[in-house]
Amino acid sequence: RLQLLSALFILLFALSPVSANFDYFQLVLTWPASFCYPKNKCQRRSNNFTIHGLWPEKKHFRLEFCPGDKFSRFKEDNIINVLERHWIQMRFDEDYANAKQPLWQHEYNRHGICCKNLYDQKAYFLLAIRLKDKLDLLTTLRTHGITPGTKHTFGEIQKAIKTVTNNKDPDLKCVENIKGVKELNEIGICFNPAADSFHDCRHSYTCDETDSTQTLFRR
Repeated sequence: RLQLLSALFILLFALSPVSANFDYFQLVLTWPASFCYPKNKCQRRSNNFTIHGLWPEKKHFRLEFCPGDKFSRFKEDNIINVLERHWIQMRFDEDYANAKQPLWQHEYNRHGICCKNLYDQKAYFLLAIRLKDKLDLLTTLRTHGITPGTKHTFGEIQKAIKTVTNNKDPDLKCVENIKGVKELNEIGICFNPAADSFHDCRHSYTCDETDSTQTLFRR
């Protein structure tokens, strides 16, 4: 009987919502000037970093398309308005974006479901917004002389961001909108599953991490 109770306890603990099935979150923030290049790519833009997604990850890979209930469109104006300020669906006009919610749907179905044992849909989106509110990456970069329209090495950009991540590595993501020119497209900031401390991010190696190449921070 004791063994049965012990086995039941272990099973219940394994199913408990306090047990994470991932190692850390990556909050991915997009730089709109790079994402929206050329200019006609986006219906709307922002002058600051905006959320791309919140991705549960294991040490060596990203969790995606996990089983579970799919995204249910938000109907409450208050949460839609908050998301519209922080998680802008830039490729779509505001009316279509708010009605169909295509980016939010895509991000939840691909990534959010994978942390459903800790955060339901609403909690997942509110968590992403709360984590973004911890950071003001644009001000941080500007403080270190990294302003839109200038070029800097990977190390310089990384060092600036690490001043606000408790010295944990971010994941800098670059694109080549112009052949031969690496430009900063996104910044990933990682947190532990409880989202109360920073965590090192795994590098995507889309930027040139040598000191011989400078990365454009597009205006």
